[in-house]
Amino acid sequence: MTTKKDTASFEETLAELESIVDEMETGDLPLNKALEKFERGIALSRQGQKSLENAEQKVQILLNEQGEDVLKSLPESEQP
Repeated sequence: MTTKKDTASFEETLAELESIVDEMETGDLPLNKALEKFERGIALSRQGQKSLENAEQKVQILLNEQGEDVLKSLPESEQP
């Protein structure tokens, strides 16, 4: 199985992960292919999580530079 570069953007990572989920939801994959897709999906999930953590860290650094102490949580009414 060919793997994509590790430097894919968050959006590319998410799109590939969504594609894998769609393929796996059909249930038409042979077991070995399903396992390959699952493994790739886990890797993409970890990569996406790392991208989000990096973005949060950058935001925190920018807030610190502006004199803000910590990130504030959204009010529950504004959370997805």
